[in-house]
Amino acid sequence: MTRRLSDVLFASFARRDQRRKGEQYLRGLLQTPGRKSIRNIAAQVGGSATEQSLHHFISSSTWDWRPVREALAGHLARLAEPRAWVVHPMSIPKAGDQSVGVDYGVDPCTGVFRGQRAFGVWYATESCHTPVNWRLFLPEFWIADEERRRQAEIPVAAGRETLEQCAATAVLGMMHTWQVPARPVVLNTHLNRIGSTLGRFTAAGVPVIARIRGTARLMMGDPALPGYAGGALEARRILAGVRGLRRPVSADGPADGPGGTLAVAVRVACVGELPRQRRGTAHEGTGDLVLVGEWRDPQGPPTALWVTNMAAVPAGALLQLTRLGGRACQDLAAAGEDVGLKDFEGRSFRGWHRHMTLASAAHAVAALAGADDSTPGLLAGSGLDGLRAI
Repeated sequence: MTRRLSDVLFASFARRDQRRKGEQYLRGLLQTPGRKSIRNIAAQVGGSATEQSLHHFISSSTWDWRPVREALAGHLARLAEPRAWVVHPMSIPKAGDQSVGVDYGVDPCTGVFRGQRAFGVWYATESCHTPVNWRLFLPEFWIADEERRRQAEIPVAAGRETLEQCAATAVLGMMHTWQVPARPVVLNTHLNRIGSTLGRFTAAGVPVIARIRGTARLMMGDPALPGYAGGALEARRILAGVRGLRRPVSADGPADGPGGTLAVAVRVACVGELPRQRRGTAHEGTGDLVLVGEWRDPQGPPTALWVTNMAAVPAGALLQLTRLGGRACQDLAAAGEDVGLKDFEGRSFRGWHRHMTLASAAHAVAALAGADDSTPGLLAGSGLDGLRAI
């Protein structure tokens, strides 16, 4: 790894030996074939004698992962400002029950599984997608069991939260405290608590668009459209009532095909929250929500449903943002596997976060190298160009 990248990522490290081990671990994540366990990484970069020092560096050392993540995000933003910050879920299957946060959960792709659940915040441009921050979801019994907390070194500040709160905090905490550009957020995870989750973003002045299920219940907010007087309705029923208002939009460019994606956007309110127009005020402002439906098959049900607080943005532009979430999903399944995002075998909270931080940096190296193939010059001056051969 070049000295420039080392200086950027590890500027917060107090000791030279920590910077050296950080470089070793990152290079190991990029070079080690197969599973990126500490043992395999050590065998690749220094032999068996290196294993103990790297294990201590990840699991027991004193370095704080948060400044490293902020440095990575800032470095990427200086190369090219993100178009959005994408929050995407990650399921990590585990056979045992000792790794921090392990529980039974539901993965949207594989169904019920046993393992960890986390949310990654992805830096997203048209050509480059890479995670820069992570938040591990801790189920109730991990929070309430003092012995489990002690063994996994869970910080005192870690408390109870829902999956939606975990996802929102991952990105809002970052945007409030890091020196990174303010950009729209794509919550690429199905929300159940729509009102409280989007309300956090609206209160913070952050534009957001979030994926929801067709069964999510909302209230029609436009008195000129069907369903306005019907109270709470499932989102798919609201969209069924306005199918005739669908219009072709270009969300993917030429890939949309001759007719393009069909989309419709209608004003809605969360259950228990009267639309603004029913309160006798103007139907403009930060409290307005818009339900967006898209169809790839004009005769079938909606392909995806989204809710956003960006009431003035056209449907086509909103769907273009959601495509960045799809790219994060693809990159997690491809490059994410290659750099070991799911490979940490330790049990501690701090160890997991340190591994994820360096795996994210490795993902950024791979992502920037791939982006530079289609965007010449992106790596120039980044300090990453020397890693092309890895």
